[in-house]
Amino acid sequence: MNLSAFGNAKKQIDLVVPLLEKNYSDKKMFKKAIVRLKKPDRFLKKKLTITLDNGKKRSFWGYRSQHNNARGPYKGGIRFHPDVNEDEVKALSTWMSIKCAVVDIPYGGGKGGISVNPRELSKKELELLTRKYANFLTPHIGPWIDVPAPDVNTDEQIMAWALDEYEKRIKRHAPATFTGKAIELGGSLGRTEATGRGGLFVLESYTRKTKMTPVKTKITVQGFGNVGYWFAKLASAADFRIVAVSDSSGAIYDSKGLNIEKLAKLKEKLGSFSEVAKKTKLKLITNDELLALDVDILVPAALENAITQDNANKVRAKVILEMANGPTTPEAEEILLKKGIDIIPDVLCNAGGVTVSYFEWVQNLHGYRWTKEKVNEDLKTILEKAFEDVYSLVKKKKISYRLSAYSLAVRRIVDAMILRGRV
Repeated sequence: MNLSAFGNAKKQIDLVVPLLEKNYSDKKMFKKAIVRLKKPDRFLKKKLTITLDNGKKRSFWGYRSQHNNARGPYKGGIRFHPDVNEDEVKALSTWMSIKCAVVDIPYGGGKGGISVNPRELSKKELELLTRKYANFLTPHIGPWIDVPAPDVNTDEQIMAWALDEYEKRIKRHAPATFTGKAIELGGSLGRTEATGRGGLFVLESYTRKTKMTPVKTKITVQGFGNVGYWFAKLASAADFRIVAVSDSSGAIYDSKGLNIEKLAKLKEKLGSFSEVAKKTKLKLITNDELLALDVDILVPAALENAITQDNANKVRAKVILEMANGPTTPEAEEILLKKGIDIIPDVLCNAGGVTVSYFEWVQNLHGYRWTKEKVNEDLKTILEKAFEDVYSLVKKKKISYRLSAYSLAVRRIVDAMILRGRV
């Protein structure tokens, strides 16, 4: 089955149109705004060619989708992955616009990437490709235009090369052009764990409302990259019981709860959870089995389309906390909601990363650094307020969490577009 992430993003916007339309006296203008919201303002695409260490030339497709800047500069990550394509990048930029509006920070959505497996390149080749990509982006980005950040398979080193190339081209310092940078180059304290920490703040807000006790709350986490690891580590430290975590090789499961720190060290040493299971007495299950575990909360924290109409009926968790972007297809969501499962959407749960990126941007523009305590405190304030806004609408309108989050976000973006006279 061919799943279009961008198709899903557009469907999610369409679902809130009937809820919002009655608030606008000029229905024609509202509909024009919705049509515009379902396509990027600009889409950039270029074949990037570099010379490999062996002297041969190789080309890669580079992309950047600038979705909507009615509320502020475009904002969004850069991912290096073989599956990066136009459809995915457009979807992710749309979700970024929604996400920034849900947590009410002054950004629009952007997303970019290169279709490449970075593990196949040497460090020198990776630097060359990053610089080539930054060169291509330079006329279209900047602190008040578009602010990229790291995403899948990119990190503070990639941001450092990209920033350096950009600044060479514009012939001045402009650290606020990129976020997710190393501390030495103006990065923010607390940025590395921000997405996972933000997810914990949303989880704690939800469990307080639903009177769930952390020590009795069993959680499974699908994905153990930066987001999955930090979420699992911080949730475990907050007394939630993490009973399973997975990577692409399988999942480690223990109904009594896992020691996340110990597991992370074993995975780093042995390479994968399947190898960890071979060398220890820990139990290995498949990713499909992880999705079907009888737990309180399932946390998809890997890539999009993890839960589809093909496997949604197998899900037994009471709640899904989406830490990945677009992990649940609209068809799967329909099935899950009928089963009475609450789905706390990605555009709220994983907004911690972009929120601390916003803090980094503010610090760079002021030439100032905040303490880690201030970063975490302000992150907590913003995400708890965003959860409260979403929760209030859920209860008032008797709608799902995603419909509530999208209603808030789409209305904020449409209002900005109308105020600017763009429709």
